[in-house]
Amino acid sequence: MSPSLPGPRRAPTRGKRAFAATWWGQAWVTALEDSTLDSGRLSRGRTYARQGMVGPVTVAPGQVKAAVQGSRPRPYRSAVHLPVLTDAQWDTLLDTIAARAGHLAALLDGEMPAELVDDARHVSVPLLPQPTELDPECSCPDWGHPCKHAAALCYAIAATIDADPFLLFALRGRGRDEVLAELRARRTAGRTADAPPTPAGIHAAGAYAAWAALAEHAPGLPDLPEPSALAAALPVPAPAGSGLTSTDLERLMTDASARATQLLAGDTSTLQLTQHQDAVRIAASGPGPEWFHHLIQTTGANPIAFARLTRAWRHGGPTGIAVAEQPHSPDPSAMAVARTSLTAALAEMTDAPVCIRAWRNRLTLTDHGIQLRLGPDARWYPYIQENDGEWWPAAPAATDPVAALTAVWQRTGT
Repeated sequence: MSPSLPGPRRAPTRGKRAFAATWWGQAWVTALEDSTLDSGRLSRGRTYARQGMVGPVTVAPGQVKAAVQGSRPRPYRSAVHLPVLTDAQWDTLLDTIAARAGHLAALLDGEMPAELVDDARHVSVPLLPQPTELDPECSCPDWGHPCKHAAALCYAIAATIDADPFLLFALRGRGRDEVLAELRARRTAGRTADAPPTPAGIHAAGAYAAWAALAEHAPGLPDLPEPSALAAALPVPAPAGSGLTSTDLERLMTDASARATQLLAGDTSTLQLTQHQDAVRIAASGPGPEWFHHLIQTTGANPIAFARLTRAWRHGGPTGIAVAEQPHSPDPSAMAVARTSLTAALAEMTDAPVCIRAWRNRLTLTDHGIQLRLGPDARWYPYIQENDGEWWPAAPAATDPVAALTAVWQRTGT
């Protein structure tokens, strides 16, 4: 499952002093400053951060965000995105840390060992951010990359990174508790290496590949039984102390059987899900409020963010989650064509002129609380701005941006 992450926090300020006192905190600042040639916006960002204009900061996998007060009465919503590590990269990184006891001791002492970062770099795992990885986003009208508000957020969080190097792990996808649990498991495995081996599970992608190879050479394989038949034939009770009931096991078995049926039909979209994404998938299947809250507690996810991703899955599956979490830069011509189509359609839908703001793969109707996001599948995903000020997935995607707009136009009261 995904990380146990720090909750909202007030970003510390440091007056006229440098924003970072440690080498790893300074590496964060350097990545920001090397990501742009616009020294003017960086300077204003430093001023905003020192003046305490950055509100409570929330850290989630792949992003840090906060409200930043600008020149207008209402604060802007600023965020900085950072790519999360894949499961394979995490395994490599955790093995690297576990191999040297000094690495973990230093981390627990509030230090980021330079040797650990070097060891991770040698196995192609980026822990500290590179300039090209920082991806700012802000609701302000400034087109800078980054704007002064996102720059202020970056500077303000540097002091927190100084004090807690585990924050870098959280930004890469896994929080302190999950990292420590994984490292404890590796140490335990190392101490019991001579014990009889315990049967290991198989990743879904590997199991499917093995089945496909077998099916190719043995076409007479029997059909799978119906999911309900599997659940009814559950052979064992839930393990003691697992927190699971027999009903929970039946639900999991039914889910596994349904996924297997999808795979047999050629739908492999759920093979490469991370644990975090799979938790969202399970929650989106409607298992009930008890399971929903249990998944939030187990993953350590922010409840509102988890609910937003659950809705994104219901409207778009794995691609819906990608669209919700990771902005990207599509072909500019595709964005220009969509913007022209929307402008023409809006001229017929309303008498007042409508401002359409473009950023990366997003077209935002700022005065109407509507946003359309172009996904990697060339479909448009409609979002609406809810009362909490956040953008929520609002309807299934459409290949035509005008159709996506129409799906949510009436819901915003426009």
